[in-house]
Amino acid sequence: MSGILAYLAASLLYGLIGWYFWRTKWKASTQSMDGAIVASGWESFTILIPLTLHGYTLYLSIFAGAGLSFGIGNAVSSIVWLTALVYWLSSFFYRLEVLQTLVAPIAAVAVLLPLLFPSLRPLANTEFPAFTAHILIAMMAYSLLTIAALHALLMAVVERRLHNPSMSSVQVNLPPLLDMEELLFRIIWVGFLLLTLTLISGAVFSEEVFGQPIKLTHKTLFGFISWGVFAALLTGRKLYGWRGRIAIRWTLIGFVILLLAYLGSKFVLEVILQR
Repeated sequence: MSGILAYLAASLLYGLIGWYFWRTKWKASTQSMDGAIVASGWESFTILIPLTLHGYTLYLSIFAGAGLSFGIGNAVSSIVWLTALVYWLSSFFYRLEVLQTLVAPIAAVAVLLPLLFPSLRPLANTEFPAFTAHILIAMMAYSLLTIAALHALLMAVVERRLHNPSMSSVQVNLPPLLDMEELLFRIIWVGFLLLTLTLISGAVFSEEVFGQPIKLTHKTLFGFISWGVFAALLTGRKLYGWRGRIAIRWTLIGFVILLLAYLGSKFVLEVILQR
């Protein structure tokens, strides 16, 4: 019973924080001298409460029995939790208070997913260190590239406003486009390096368990395609100065392919086929 209350409390607090930031950051009419809406000290730490509860619910659901329970619900919830955590940590270095308004409602739904889509069976092969490292690195990579996708969508909003200055103050309160673009590529670089380590650690795990370097599966194929998309984006940025709409499109394409690589296959197997 206490576990269910933790899920509900985390969801409610995420929702309240999202509503509060919407009212005070996105729709506020009073801005600081440089155009930024500055969060007070206590506001910066409010999201720690639902983040802590969210982490506790993940602990309850992932370590529910023998082995690790890591179904579609726990996977999505973990990625969103890490995304919210990275956003919160980044807010101390970048002006991201406004962007947390988008993360909080998503987290309010994601924290409940382990209840709606419980794991059908414990994850196999968790006794292998290579596999455990592979999961941890993969979750961080997915989380950072999720943030990159959110950034790309918001950059599209900001760019649209540049061509339509009459848009509402909701768009006015977003960070400058150049700042968001600089942060976008920093996030993509770190996410790309972690995705590279994910693919390498997956090959090590496959060698350790199956005795072959890697198995060509749907997840592996889409994982390498996504890696290629992000590699092309970073190369284009370095050699040709890609930015703006080109960067946004390539980021979103890479993220969608990565989403299909892992969560797509898990959704089909666990939710549709019940396997």
